[in-house]
Amino acid sequence: MRSFARSCLGILLAASLLDLPARAAGEKPLGVVLQAAHARLDNTAATLGTTVYAGDSFDTDGGGTLRLKIGTTTQFYLAASSAATVDRTGDLAHVTLIRGTGGFSSTAVREIEVETPAGIIRGADGQAAYGQVIIVGPTELVVSAYRGSLILDNDGEIHTIAEGKAYRVEIEQDPQAQPPSSDSPVVYPRKRRRRLALVLIFLGASALSIPPIWAELTESPSKP
Repeated sequence: MRSFARSCLGILLAASLLDLPARAAGEKPLGVVLQAAHARLDNTAATLGTTVYAGDSFDTDGGGTLRLKIGTTTQFYLAASSAATVDRTGDLAHVTLIRGTGGFSSTAVREIEVETPAGIIRGADGQAAYGQVIIVGPTELVVSAYRGSLILDNDGEIHTIAEGKAYRVEIEQDPQAQPPSSDSPVVYPRKRRRRLALVLIFLGASALSIPPIWAELTESPSKP
């Protein structure tokens, strides 16, 4: 009897393992790689057409770049020496920028948000927006709105980055806390509002030069 029970248990375990690939195959993809140079997805070289799923991580070397199509028309890119992870919140792609420079081009349909050390960046009022975030250090980043306005949501405290403007965002530290060094990893506090200082560094759309990447971001996805 004991031998029979063990045999049944082994069959059940084997069946559950065989079901794992089928479940993975049924997972809905988040996007696809449109462009990659010296870039990786989950520590594997990223190539044109690679499918992106929730939970994936990606990074670029110096001189590298990575561009993704997310959802129907939204695109996200990483510049050189940058890293990020992507997850899913309902139908929304949630990108966490770990280091370096990331940017996105979103349509009027809200499909993406970018988490930074200072809060969540997204297009204002669900409108089309082209924006970029540069993590300068553990307590400083630069947010630029090239087309359309952006929202910086600091746990309910809303800051608007108007079209054609860029802000240096400084995260004020607790005076009793040990100040981070330049080598400290980026930390994303949860459920706690940060103390932010925003400094305007560009005035007017004419003063904000559009980087070449935006020409690529506005191309048809069929022309990566």
